[in-house]
Amino acid sequence: MKLYSYWRSSTSYRLRIALRLKDISFETVPVDLLAGGQNEDNYLSLNPSGGVPSLVLDDGAVLTQSMAMLEYLEAVYPTPSMIPSDPLDATMVRAAANIIACDIHPVNNLKIISALKGLGHSQGQTVTWINDWMLQGLQSYQAALPQGTMFSFGNTPTVADICLVPQLYNAHRWGTDLSSLTRLTEIEARCLALPAFASAHPDLQPDAK
Repeated sequence: MKLYSYWRSSTSYRLRIALRLKDISFETVPVDLLAGGQNEDNYLSLNPSGGVPSLVLDDGAVLTQSMAMLEYLEAVYPTPSMIPSDPLDATMVRAAANIIACDIHPVNNLKIISALKGLGHSQGQTVTWINDWMLQGLQSYQAALPQGTMFSFGNTPTVADICLVPQLYNAHRWGTDLSSLTRLTEIEARCLALPAFASAHPDLQPDAK
């Protein structure tokens, strides 16, 4: 498999964690978002939305959209599981993951930040925007968690944790006030102690700058 990825992309980070958690071999193909690599014709032929990640399977099929890709990996490589088998538990896990994937990430991605700056907003204003949305979403995520678990929904990581850790990386990067989110930072520390999470960290990627 080939994972078209950008080192700081939180959606790419999700896929790196999942692939390593399931011990699936893959090759990283860097796409430089800041240089506009996602808008080049050869990349758009793979992913018409011009986003990362894209996953090219061994048979040449191309997968896009990180949440759909995670569902594919869970279906084809079910061990270790990222989603509980119980339908109610699975829905709770997916709902928490989608707080990040649907409520936080879409309003904070590179396209949106570039559009805000294009409308005349300053760097300081865009950072305030980023932090406001991250704090609101992460507070909602924390409130949705059951009590007494090592990870978000139990004693092993789920797709919720796979979305959480990259988002917390962004929060640290942009200076989000996480003082009210100690449950999440404790979960983050447990995740990052696991090889699959640790090796997927942006700083360890071949295109890290």
